Amino acid sequence: MNNEITIDDLDFELLIDNDQIQKSIRLIGIDINMKYEDKLPIFIGVLNGCFMFMADLLKQVTIPCEMSFVKLSSYHGTAQQDVKELLGLEMDLRGRHIIIVEDIIDTGNSLKHTMKALEKLEVQSIAVCTLLIKPESMEHEFDNILYTGFEIEKEFVVGYGLDYNGMCRNLMHIYKHVPRDEEEHV
Repeated sequence: MNNEITIDDLDFELLIDNDQIQKSIRLIGIDINMKYEDKLPIFIGVLNGCFMFMADLLKQVTIPCEMSFVKLSSYHGTAQQDVKELLGLEMDLRGRHIIIVEDIIDTGNSLKHTMKALEKLEVQSIAVCTLLIKPESMEHEFDNILYTGFEIEKEFVVGYGLDYNGMCRNLMHIYKHVPRDEEEHV
């Protein structure tokens, strides 16, 4: 296993290896299987980053369930902020139990938009399952983040679905950026 990698002159070191990731996913899967045993949940993965996590998670889910993927689209309007729209949802969610699957929750802005869009569809419940969360970066309060793989510091991470300029999603481990001496003094 390679503990250090360089991408476009940025250095990264191993943060979480795949064995740790898989152990955490197994535990999350056991909990979901028990809690949603008779509820036929719908797992909704937020693309692009969730694809590896969601694939491995659903291998651990042994109860009947459905799945779909969505993508957030940003539009620059006249206001200073982005308006986000949920794209790709083509199933009736009214009265259903939803489990949003995220790769990482940083500020929580994207999750907030995803939840608002789903709540408009009159779902019965929404739970959030995320591989990574950065508690120090959170700008919103959520009471339904029920499943978290790992809490991490405010650091830039890649691998296992997380990208840097579209690259590194395919890495099986998660790496964190390590500033070089000259980067720290800038």
